[in-house]
Amino acid sequence: MQFSSDNWAGAHKAISAALASRAGGFVGAYGSSELDRTVSEQFNTVFGRKVAVCFVGTGTAANALAMTACNLAGGMVFAHSHSHVIEDECGAVEHFTGGARLHGVGGGFGKMDPDLLEKAISKYASGFVHGGRPMAVTITQASEAGTVYSLAEIAVISAICRKHRLPLHMDGARFANALVSLGASAAQMTVEAGVDLVSFGGTKNGCWCAEALVVLDPKRFADLPYIQKRAAQLFSKTRFIASQFDAYFKDGLWLELAAHANAMAARLAGHTHASPHMRLAWQPQANEVFVVMKERMANSLLAKGAAFYPWTVPDNYLGQITAGETLNRFVTSFATTKAEVDAFGKLTA
Repeated sequence: MQFSSDNWAGAHKAISAALASRAGGFVGAYGSSELDRTVSEQFNTVFGRKVAVCFVGTGTAANALAMTACNLAGGMVFAHSHSHVIEDECGAVEHFTGGARLHGVGGGFGKMDPDLLEKAISKYASGFVHGGRPMAVTITQASEAGTVYSLAEIAVISAICRKHRLPLHMDGARFANALVSLGASAAQMTVEAGVDLVSFGGTKNGCWCAEALVVLDPKRFADLPYIQKRAAQLFSKTRFIASQFDAYFKDGLWLELAAHANAMAARLAGHTHASPHMRLAWQPQANEVFVVMKERMANSLLAKGAAFYPWTVPDNYLGQITAGETLNRFVTSFATTKAEVDAFGKLTA
């Protein structure tokens, strides 16, 4: 009963097969092969327009290089207070930008409150050199709380960015999960909603090690190839990332895998809702489920083979967690089975 993280899941067999099939022979390096060009065209199709794609090894690299592409002297990035770039990336943005600061913005259920974002940006928008200046906004889709920004919510944040002439970045480590949840196209969730750059994740959804930084207007951020190389993220054998994305996109596999993960999360939430021993902290919208239970119950489940993580209670959590209770995160993936979700359900009945 493995619910620790979608990072713990292996690779889908179609993606492994694609890697193996292209392991031999000689092809152009550094993105120059026919396969690289084919996959770039696939990204164009996914986003409904010509885009620029940089393959990188990790989501942290994609996020940090995106912010470096937006960098300004004295710059400040606005992100949700509990976002991955703030809490789980070890200062990567600050390191690669050479000192840009991250400003946390509050908001319920892992999503930035637009009013609080407007106030935060306006605080630094007067040209006061001692305070620094805004340089970008980043949102996480799906969020660290397993929630999903609606298209309208993204558009509202984008309008604030346009007002202040700031680029909007989307951390899409779970991009496909969010897309399936919304029933939208990638173009609707990004281009049409006013997003400028996307960290496009594949690793959490069945790939070995495949992430991409997608620039939705190739005319912008012209220095990005140099930033990528300087950051040691320009791989020579890019065919091994391209081959993963080639299999990932084929016949809609990426959306199929995300839909399965989301469905398993919904199934897990159903068992949680039916249990007298635990309750949902909030309703999941993608593939993460947050559950409140007695600490002794959590320890018992862990001892019986259910793997999950205790989680820090968000500052703005409106529910009640009483003495002896804990908040816990469960993550489903493309590899999660109905059998293991139902086995968990039997333990909690």
